[in-house]
Amino acid sequence: MEGRGQGKAKLQRKLNSFDVTNLVIGSIIGADIYVATGLAAKLVGPSSLIVWVLTGAMAIVIAVSFAYCVMLLPKVGGPYAYVKEVSTPFAGFMVGWALLLAEWFSLAVFPVAFAQYFTSLVPGIGPTGVVLLKAAFIVFIIGTNFVGAKAAGRANDVLTILKISPLVLMIIAGLVFVLLNPVTVSDNMTPFVTGNLASFGGALILIFWAYAGFELSTLPADDVERPERTIPRAIAMGMLFVIVFYLLTNFVVLGAVDQQTLQSTSTPLLSAAAAIFNSSAFITSLMVLVVGIGALFSILGADESGTIGTTRLAYAMAIDGLLPHSFAKVHPKYGTPYIALMVLCATAFGASVFGGLTLLISSSVFLLAFVYLATCLSTIRLERKNAVVAQRLRWKTAIPITGAALSLLLIVLVDPLEIAISLAVLGVGVVVYMYFSPRKELSEARAVFLSEEAILRRAAAQRTRFLAHPFYHLKMYIYKRRGIEPAIVLVDTDDARREIKE
Repeated sequence: MEGRGQGKAKLQRKLNSFDVTNLVIGSIIGADIYVATGLAAKLVGPSSLIVWVLTGAMAIVIAVSFAYCVMLLPKVGGPYAYVKEVSTPFAGFMVGWALLLAEWFSLAVFPVAFAQYFTSLVPGIGPTGVVLLKAAFIVFIIGTNFVGAKAAGRANDVLTILKISPLVLMIIAGLVFVLLNPVTVSDNMTPFVTGNLASFGGALILIFWAYAGFELSTLPADDVERPERTIPRAIAMGMLFVIVFYLLTNFVVLGAVDQQTLQSTSTPLLSAAAAIFNSSAFITSLMVLVVGIGALFSILGADESGTIGTTRLAYAMAIDGLLPHSFAKVHPKYGTPYIALMVLCATAFGASVFGGLTLLISSSVFLLAFVYLATCLSTIRLERKNAVVAQRLRWKTAIPITGAALSLLLIVLVDPLEIAISLAVLGVGVVVYMYFSPRKELSEARAVFLSEEAILRRAAAQRTRFLAHPFYHLKMYIYKRRGIEPAIVLVDTDDARREIKE
């Protein structure tokens, strides 16, 4: 599953706060900002800025609850492993199935977003062309994941710059625009609050989706220095970094674009780029193109990394005997679980054709909230099994209880139709468990997948995702100045003597 030619990974020292913060940023932030900004602004206008802060705080609490679980049960496996530990294998499977479905719904979001940004840059594409665009997007994702392609360091740096630079440029230029055009910004921010209470609930659901991602983290607490302090601190620091980035982006968009335009556009960041860089027609067209290309690269990258995580989850459940064995088959040449990959991507394509962004995101959040609720409740039960660790944790049951309450809030805020759709696909899991699950784990594959090297290799990839990439280089610069050895080292398989430092 881990692929070939990726290098062997080893841990030289335990991860500190800086290391874990880098992993948190890499697991959460991606191209979600291109999707959620416009949807939330349409519902509640400029007051969506408040919702971005509130949902960020909610995500911190739930993420720390997950961290608490990891410390009480320091092994890889994620939510379904925690629930299975305190309940039954069936309960564990249903939580794993819900998580798989939630990530699958997210996979279906990005072809829709990609088509929206592409058609804004290249207008005149009809409905059939949009479907073909989504199909081409999925084919690209299958192809890159099928061969297990891993870009070399320099190429990865270039691609990351292509994804991040337009956003950073727009934020900087947008802040200058805000300072130079206070009257325009004030007009665009008025009225500050639009929509009703139900609209705020809908915005909260859509925005929360942009903060999800921590639930797929698989790093055991045993690999972290003083985990009871380091992990919650790193989660708070990483989430604050993400919140600030999201706030700046949304503030610039809301300040530069009038509310009428925001209500009608499906690509608010392109509208913001046109408003900010409006000195001449050429500059405006150029910057809209630059931001648009950045959006396309970001969305492609986000879905590619998301597909890796979702396919890995399906693979893990298959080797545990909870999904058909065919999902655990790996390609003899490329070492990737190609059947799971093709099934997930093909069905996600179908969902992207028939489902809108709001439906797909809300269904994903409902299922994630179900997983969060089950995990938080499991944490309380795990405390009784590991009283020694529980006593070292200052927050004790307060955090998981609060996390469970917030998960319930997310569940009740989802639209009834979207709840019905989510429950219907969740119910399919009962059939899968009863009739298709082989109930026989693939011991050898499971041992490889859960090995320390495989876990560290996954963490190494997570460090350089999207905005985690510049944070990673900043971290390495500081480490070099202070003489600190990198924690995770990759050794090239072609030359075991050559080490590729973090």
